[in-house]
Amino acid sequence: MFRLATPAQLAGDRAASPVTLRIGIDLGGSKTEIVLLRGEREVLFQGRVPTPKDYENTLRVLVEQVRRVDRQWNAKPPVGIGAPGAWVASRRQMKNCNSTWLNDRPLLDDLNRALDGRVRLANDANCFALSEALTGAGRNMGVVFGVILGTGVGGGIVVEGRLLEGANAIGGEWGHTPLPYLRCDPATLDIEATLEDRQCYCGRLNCVETFLSGPGLRQTHRALGGTEDDAAEIPEGAPSVRLYATMLARALAQIVNVLDPDIIVLGGGVSKLPSLVARTAAEMPRYGFSHEGHTRLACAERGDASGVFGACNLWPLGG
Repeated sequence: MFRLATPAQLAGDRAASPVTLRIGIDLGGSKTEIVLLRGEREVLFQGRVPTPKDYENTLRVLVEQVRRVDRQWNAKPPVGIGAPGAWVASRRQMKNCNSTWLNDRPLLDDLNRALDGRVRLANDANCFALSEALTGAGRNMGVVFGVILGTGVGGGIVVEGRLLEGANAIGGEWGHTPLPYLRCDPATLDIEATLEDRQCYCGRLNCVETFLSGPGLRQTHRALGGTEDDAAEIPEGAPSVRLYATMLARALAQIVNVLDPDIIVLGGGVSKLPSLVARTAAEMPRYGFSHEGHTRLACAERGDASGVFGACNLWPLGG
């Protein structure tokens, strides 16, 4: 359990070392969450604000929230941010953001100018994977693949406790690969034949994200005659949910083929669908090259907070 503390409880601790206090921010498409963490698990502050839909106000909100914590705790801890995209160091710009107003913007440099050079930034799915690998469902495991099934679909890879970001800063971005076996799986051919192609914001058709994100599930549900607008309200036995589990199994089986992780950890709102883990795990062997059941499939232990605590871990304790 995380323990919340008040400023009064830290009256004698105002000069705490920056490597003990860390700020983590999860910059989401609809909300931005911020925490102040002491040590590994002690939460001193936690809050959420709506995320603006333009660059200038997003930058303003991030800076204001950090300065608010600075003032309250009379400290300037290092800041880790999980963002819905990747930072390209060679261009000093963001890319691949589903919050498209961040693309081609110098977000990290602008933040460091405003906040005294104490900001590190990583993809939000990477932060999720790091959190679950260090202190969540994947702790003590060698290779962890973290999956976000939410407004978008992302992934992150952690090997022996270290993020694998890749030469192009896109390690784990399985959401923008084609959905495997679309309209050619005998088990689902009849129902998939009724679904139209889907244009992804990345410019390609039928990416994993267009079917396995929350909006993708809702689109499938409506196409199959459902009326619910919220993925959480779709009945467990609906055809759209059964098809979703099959599509997820096909997509994750390809991750096992390539990476062969010890565990795949699911997070994001759609991961909370009842029986999703059990259904998907049961179907994955049908789509893998040599799936012997050694790769575990689990929901995130740290839930919706995994991303923000992973952002804190962009600054390791003691360094």
